[in-house]
Amino acid sequence: MIKVAVLDDYQDVFKEFVDIDKYKGKYNFTIFNEPFTSEAEASTSLEEFEVIFAMRERTKISKSLLSNLKNLKFIMTSGMRNKAIDLEEAKKRKIIVCGTDINSNPAAEITWTLILGLMRNLKQEIDNMFQGYWQTTIGFELKGKILGLIGLGKIGSQVAKIGKAFGMQVVTWSENLNLSHANESGVLPMSKEELLKNSDIVSIHVVLGDRYKNLITKKELEIMKKTSFLINTSRGPIVNEKDLIQALEDDVIAGAGLDVYEHEPLPQDHKLRFLPNALLLPHIGYVTEENYSIFYNQMIENLDSCVQGKPKRQISQLNL
Repeated sequence: MIKVAVLDDYQDVFKEFVDIDKYKGKYNFTIFNEPFTSEAEASTSLEEFEVIFAMRERTKISKSLLSNLKNLKFIMTSGMRNKAIDLEEAKKRKIIVCGTDINSNPAAEITWTLILGLMRNLKQEIDNMFQGYWQTTIGFELKGKILGLIGLGKIGSQVAKIGKAFGMQVVTWSENLNLSHANESGVLPMSKEELLKNSDIVSIHVVLGDRYKNLITKKELEIMKKTSFLINTSRGPIVNEKDLIQALEDDVIAGAGLDVYEHEPLPQDHKLRFLPNALLLPHIGYVTEENYSIFYNQMIENLDSCVQGKPKRQISQLNL
């Protein structure tokens, strides 16, 4: 029987989407609901497994970890991109890595949850309603405001459409911006500095890589309007967290809406948790019934195909 490790199932939902009994005698699933505290713990815990089911960019499957997992043959990850997996080392060790489809619309939807939450002070108003208060803040309208999108890919384009529907002016920048796509979308291209300077809301929708790590630092935050909001539903390290905390403490910008962080899960004593102008979500942009059903069922499909010697949705270096 093939031993399968299901990693980082924080909400213990794998069994809701996969009928484990159906695979008795074929696959033996062990579910890990908590993140490993160290690579050493991961190495010890996973050494017996032939297969890993990984949720994208949670547990780091590094070169050193892979070198200790002598029995590992297959890795199934959610999505077709996972920078936490050392694909080069996996290929060297003849470990097959396969991915899944993913719906991008939930990330666009959660972006607007954060934008609306900040603009209308929903965190404060909801908390105050439970305390017996009534109308304690004054919000802002979206119509006529400038929405600056860093990245106009699949998710950024969806966010842009909704912004235009609200009557906002939408502007964009990225290092590889497709000008034709921007023009077709009715989105105005700008330099990074001009976007930061003019936008009332800056929302990040680029893929984390070397060129975008620490894209937003103290320097960029100080260019932004004092009344503006920063939204990050992409990846935590794109924004320098230390600089952002300082900017929020000093009211350099009005607030931030975050669904992603440098270290996840976010530590309980993290400074961001105690800032009144930070609206925080626990990386739930992709966490929907629909996506989880796709992830786990396609992981099973992939594993079946690998066992049969015909891997489905195999990931290569090109996917990164």
